[in-house]
Amino acid sequence: MMKVEQISIFLENRAGRLTDVTRVLSESKVNIRALSLADTSDFGILRLILTDHERAKQILKDNGFTVGRTSVVAVEVDDRPGGLHSILELLSNSQINVEYMYAFVQQSGKNAVLIFRFDRTDQAIDILQKNNIRIIPGDELYNL
Repeated sequence: MMKVEQISIFLENRAGRLTDVTRVLSESKVNIRALSLADTSDFGILRLILTDHERAKQILKDNGFTVGRTSVVAVEVDDRPGGLHSILELLSNSQINVEYMYAFVQQSGKNAVLIFRFDRTDQAIDILQKNNIRIIPGDELYNL
């Protein structure tokens, strides 16, 4: 499976709400592997890659959080000037839109790892693979 499971949590914009999420995950011994926090004036969206997303999703729901699940793609990017640009150019040339992206906590060897959400995920995976760009499967990513 080339896709990675990401959990999205909708948070009210108020002090302590993010701490509530990290407390629940900490007490449940679920490790955060990557995260992104985006906000609007009314609420925030916390996107997480976790070591045990199934368990985390249930525990967070049990604690009153609104939780969604999305498939994203982890891509190994050459850690050099232009490394990201070359990947984005391939995707753009195929009319694939990057809805959002964020960095993974750890490198894979000498390369950076970026998490992507595409408008056409299967086509993006196909293009990346045809161009010998390494996609890191979920099982491997959760254990990096």
